[in-house]
Amino acid sequence: MTNTSEPLEGAPLIAPSSVSHALYEPVVEACRSVYDPEIPVNIYELGLIYTIDINDENDVKIIMTLTAPGCPVAGEMPGWIVDAVSPLDGIKSVDVEITWDPPWGMEMMSDEARLELGFM
Repeated sequence: MTNTSEPLEGAPLIAPSSVSHALYEPVVEACRSVYDPEIPVNIYELGLIYTIDINDENDVKIIMTLTAPGCPVAGEMPGWIVDAVSPLDGIKSVDVEITWDPPWGMEMMSDEARLELGFM
């Protein structure tokens, strides 16, 4: 008998996004409009957005991280995302949760972000 409180072997560290939802791409584009003030790349390309979960009622839950726990805008960034996503047509609510698991790493950046920051 397996212990149900243990994660499944090979379970993803990052929950899957609702990629097939009609509002997924508009939410991604809204996230691309939010920038970390210290880095000239948007938070989506930086790999800070881990999960975009959209339910049948169009409630959006975004799980994100920050580049470092001491990030000076840690308290403000979730609000910036809510402000960017909430006005989209059809969105009922937006909830942003910050997680440190898994911790962010430079390998999470898109090729565009690496190029912009001179890592490629």
